Amino acid sequence: MNTPTKHLPADERRAATVESVVALAASCNPSDITTAAIAEHMQVTQGALFRHFPSKDAIWEATMGWVAERLLSRIDRAAKGIASPLAAMEAMFMSHVEFVVAHPGVPRMMFGELQRAELTPAKRMAQTLIQRYGERLHGLMAQAKACGELPPELDNEAAATLFIGTIQGLVMQSLLAGDVTRIRRDAPRVFDIYRRGIRSAA
Repeated sequence: MNTPTKHLPADERRAATVESVVALAASCNPSDITTAAIAEHMQVTQGALFRHFPSKDAIWEATMGWVAERLLSRIDRAAKGIASPLAAMEAMFMSHVEFVVAHPGVPRMMFGELQRAELTPAKRMAQTLIQRYGERLHGLMAQAKACGELPPELDNEAAATLFIGTIQGLVMQSLLAGDVTRIRRDAPRVFDIYRRGIRSAA
């Protein structure tokens, strides 16, 4: 049973709303999640939601902001203190995988937002997340080239795109299989192939 959130302070109510959307997206098509469903999950009225968010789009924007903050913080912590840039990239990769396992609704939401034709605030937030993620990868690749872990002729842009796309591919396979935890099993082998590929880039 969900814990009632009727008497939470405003900041906690907004956070609880976002966490409810993430939880619902794990088992529902995100585009089918209504404010009524969110309110029911939280055991509050729709009116209570709209006292803290002006619209459903605002809820989605806040949710994508939550995703961006949590994911980037997680991969930053994973890479921190690792001397080898390539090892730091691997730590980021595996940390991202664990984030997906912990929050299986997140990739559903990301795919849904990025497929929308219109540029909504939530879609803009998703695009910014990918851009900021890519910047971190570019930095590590530059370090890896400087210390000889990667060849100087490696196309950083393509390698960053492939890094993110590889995770997205693993996510898609796990969704098709109906078992998000398989991504945890497949990720080490897949990253090994990715690493060998960028090391031998010419």
